Amino acid sequence: MSLDPTAAPPAPVRRIDADDLPPWPQHDHTERAALDRVLAQGQWWRAAGTENEDFEREFAAYNGAPRALAVTNGTAALELALRLHGIGPGDEVVVPAFTFISTSLAVQNVGAIPVPADVDPETYCLTPDAVRTALTPATRAVIPVHMAGHLADMHGLGDLAAEHGLALIQDAAHAQGGVWDGTPVGAFPTVACYSFQNGKLMTAGEGGALTLPDEKTYEQAYLMHTCGRPRGDTTYQHETGGSNYRVSEFTAAILRAQLARLDGQTRIREQRTALLDALLAEVPGLRLQARDPRMDVNPHYMYLVALDPSAGRAARDALVAGLKAAGVPACVNFPPVYRTGSFQAGPVPTTPVPELAERCAVAEDLGAHGLWIHHRVLLAEPHVVERVATVVAALAARAGDPVVTR
Repeated sequence: MSLDPTAAPPAPVRRIDADDLPPWPQHDHTERAALDRVLAQGQWWRAAGTENEDFEREFAAYNGAPRALAVTNGTAALELALRLHGIGPGDEVVVPAFTFISTSLAVQNVGAIPVPADVDPETYCLTPDAVRTALTPATRAVIPVHMAGHLADMHGLGDLAAEHGLALIQDAAHAQGGVWDGTPVGAFPTVACYSFQNGKLMTAGEGGALTLPDEKTYEQAYLMHTCGRPRGDTTYQHETGGSNYRVSEFTAAILRAQLARLDGQTRIREQRTALLDALLAEVPGLRLQARDPRMDVNPHYMYLVALDPSAGRAARDALVAGLKAAGVPACVNFPPVYRTGSFQAGPVPTTPVPELAERCAVAEDLGAHGLWIHHRVLLAEPHVVERVATVVAALAARAGDPVVTR
């Protein structure tokens, strides 16, 4: 990084043209036909239509799960999963310190206390050891996040949860179709929660889902997602607590179309990620999210990069600004959850923020020095990915300098 005011100005960075990157969301005649199908069906809500049940069957099969349930969004999916396990006021739930706020927010929305734990410095996922250090007599559940599509160690976390009698709930918002050590994300004997928000790997603008490990859990989830009302009820027999988490038939139909192309997109993103990793691995001052050898299929929700901590937060911010100016869709990383107003507005652990920060050094580092690049870059042609790598490397070498594009 050059701070010499007499130094020659940096050479212009060649901008990535908008047409070089695939659009997101992607759609074609399949989505149009799906919407027409719902219109022709004449029933737009799940109680009378068929699209929800068809989508749930297809999504469960794709993720290796016995059952699936469509809901309004990923946050609602997490809340419903917590309610399914009876988590509520006074209970503690271990969550990663480095994650989108919905992971902790869902815990607080059911009245429980999220307890942040640090993540692995290589994969950025929650580890059994980190969870173990955060346990207290009040701990009732653990929510690992499959960060950017890379699954947490579900075998190790499953063993720990069984040892301590804890509910294990997967936050799989980034990980539709992920496979860990031969096991698809939905095949683990836990509830997993997914998001279909506009930027996700498959989307209807909004939406979410749970995959469920058995029929009994599915039936309970179904009741709770529809105000406790069983199928076919016409006399208001609300059998359990819950809320209205239902999605329309239009949403389900769009998601069926999106799911049909997800497998092909995942294969492309795997190939392009390997290419981008190879191109950026030796760039001085850059750190990339690592891949555990047990990670068989990573759908790559986003591409994570971090600057060396010695560069400082300002250098990271300048790099993100430079990438945007050069046409690369990028954003700063999530801050540690305990550093947000949202976290502080709900039930919180008694541990003060400075102590949490000391315990969560990796999350602090990633929040201050990390960034992510949107997964549509990973759907681009190889020559475009190579140009993106050139832009990243050039800007990383002079983070903080004025950005000139051409």
